[in-house]
Amino acid sequence: MLSRVLATALIAGLAAGFFLAAAQNLITSPLIILAETYEHLQPHDTHFDSETIASVALARTAHTFLASIALSIGYALILQAVMLLCNERINPQNCCLWAVCAFAATGLATGLELAPQLPGAAEADVHTRQIWWTATALATSCGLYLLIKFNAWIIKMIGFLLIIAPHLAPPHTPVPQSSAPAELAAHFAAAALSLQALSWILTGLFTGIVYHFLSTRNSKATP
Repeated sequence: MLSRVLATALIAGLAAGFFLAAAQNLITSPLIILAETYEHLQPHDTHFDSETIASVALARTAHTFLASIALSIGYALILQAVMLLCNERINPQNCCLWAVCAFAATGLATGLELAPQLPGAAEADVHTRQIWWTATALATSCGLYLLIKFNAWIIKMIGFLLIIAPHLAPPHTPVPQSSAPAELAAHFAAAALSLQALSWILTGLFTGIVYHFLSTRNSKATP
């Protein structure tokens, strides 16, 4: 079982991470580099060096691929661990459903108060953000589980309260300000959340496919 879980995480993480890294390099990485360029512009500057942007983008490509693959492997491990703990069957359909719920907890719910930010944007204290993000992700995960898995209305009500509770005390954020244009910041927030959703769904899909394939192969090999 352990070897199957590790093998699944490695294979699924490599596959999903490759697609995610390619999408990041095409969509979000140029936005980050552009925002950093705006951040370092002097007040009297009205343009930026396109050659600098190109050189920085090239240097980051390899790092993006490595980070994306490592992140996807971690997602696959977490997904399998939680599903096995909850005694859920690991197949493509279930994994995709759990991956969607994972994005809802770690991306959508947290992004309502802490949207993805570009460099140069004003942000709340890092420790406050980390505590609130962790509490929100855990509360939302538990709330979704209660809403989906139980039929009793009192349990569903508890699940609903768990989902909305963190948003009653959001982290204090400073007055919104950024060196990058507002349109660029909005574009990045939408793109980052979309890619996070894609990352979870692809990881879930590949995890379900690979785990099911390894399970089927092992059952056929067992006399």
